[in-house]
Amino acid sequence: MSETAFIHAHLIDGTGHDPIDDATVIVRDGRITSIAAHGDPGGHLEVIDLHGMTLMPGMIDCHVHYFANGWDLAEQLMTPPSLTVLNAIPRLKTTLDAGFTLTRDAGGSPAALREAVKRGIIAGPRLQMAITILSQTGGHADKTMPCTCSLQYVMPDIPPSVVDGVEPMRKRVREILRAGADWIKVCATGGVLSATDSPSSTQFTEDELRAAVEEGRAHGHVEVMAHAQGTNGIKNAIRAGVKSIEHGIWLDDEAIAMMKAHDVYLVPTLIAPAWVLRWAEQKPGSMPDYAVQKSRQVILDHQASFRRAVAAGVRVAMGTDTGVGPHGSNAEELAMMVEHGMTPMEAIVATTRNAATLLKVINETGTIEPDKLADLIVVAGDPLADLAVLQPAANIKLVMQAGQIVKNILLPNSVTA
Repeated sequence: MSETAFIHAHLIDGTGHDPIDDATVIVRDGRITSIAAHGDPGGHLEVIDLHGMTLMPGMIDCHVHYFANGWDLAEQLMTPPSLTVLNAIPRLKTTLDAGFTLTRDAGGSPAALREAVKRGIIAGPRLQMAITILSQTGGHADKTMPCTCSLQYVMPDIPPSVVDGVEPMRKRVREILRAGADWIKVCATGGVLSATDSPSSTQFTEDELRAAVEEGRAHGHVEVMAHAQGTNGIKNAIRAGVKSIEHGIWLDDEAIAMMKAHDVYLVPTLIAPAWVLRWAEQKPGSMPDYAVQKSRQVILDHQASFRRAVAAGVRVAMGTDTGVGPHGSNAEELAMMVEHGMTPMEAIVATTRNAATLLKVINETGTIEPDKLADLIVVAGDPLADLAVLQPAANIKLVMQAGQIVKNILLPNSVTA
C-alpha cells in the first residue's frame, strides 16, 4: 500500500470553490482519500511539505495534435509517417511535465499512442483520441495542395480524412471507430491552416454531420467534436448534435443561445492563431503565407467571440490546438482566456472540472475530491494571483498521475518519510 500526504498546501480543488490554505491531502493507492484544513497527516506516510506552493488538479487540454509541432510544409514532405508517430513520444512527456495529466488528441495520431501510454511503454498524459479529421473534398482537412500533391500521410490504422455524402460518412465513421477512436472529429467549416478554403466557409451538410453524430452515439455514445469557425457551420454542427465547438471564431447571439440550450461546449484555442504569427516571425518561410494572412484576419474576431460567449455563460473547456504551437506551452491559453473575459478561477475550472466533464471523466478526475484519482500538480506560487506561474514547466514542481509521482523537482527537504 502506498500513501502520500501533502501538507501545508494552498489548495485549489478545481470545483470553483474558494481555495483552502494550509490544507492536507492524503493519497492512498492512487486515489485521494481525505482533504482537510490544518489536517494531521498521521504516521506511516511519505509527507510532502508544500509551504508556499499550490496543489491543484492535473490540467486537461481538450485540443492537441501530437503529430505536429508547427506547420512547416517542407518538413512535412520530408518526414516519413513512422517518424511522425515517433516524434510524438517526447512531445507527450513534455506535455506531462508541463502539468497536463489528460489530453484529447484532436486528430492525426493513431490509437497506438493512447495504448502505449496506458501500458506504461511511454510517459505522457492519459489520452482520448479522434484519430482522423473528417473533411469534405476541398475542405479543411483535405491535404491536397494546389500543386495536386497530397500532404496526407498514409498509415493503416488512420482512416482517410476526405469523405463526401451521408452514407460514405456513416461508413468512414465506422472505420474510425474500428480504429479505436474515443471521439469523432469533423470539419464543419474551413480553417486558417488549410490552403484552399476560408475559415468562414460552410463545410459538410447538416445531414452529413448528423450521420456522424448518429453513428458515434450508436457505438457506445461516442461524441462528435466539430472544427467550426464560421457562423453557419457552427450552427449546422450544433443542430446536428455535436458536443463541442472547436475554435468558434464567429459566434453570433443565435449560435450562443443554441450552445447553451443544447449543452454544447466551446473549446476556444485562442492561442492558435497567435502561434501562427509567432512562427512566421521566428522561422521565416516555415509558415505558409496564406495561413499568416488568415490568422491576421481572424485573431481579433476570435477574441471578441470568446468574450461574448463567456459573458453569456457558455460552458468553456480549455483547449489549445497545440501542435500549431509548441508542446508544453499549453498553459498560456489560460492567461489568454483571462485577458479576454474570464476570471483566473474560471480559467482554472475550464482546464479541470469543465474539461473533465466534457471528456466524460469527471467521476474519476478533474477535481480534488475523496475517491477520485490522484491526478495532482504542485505549482510554485499562486495561479489565482498570477496565472503566468503555470506557464514555465520549471514552475510545475511535481506531477502525480493516478497516485504515481512522474515528475518531482521539489527541494529534497520538502519530502520526508
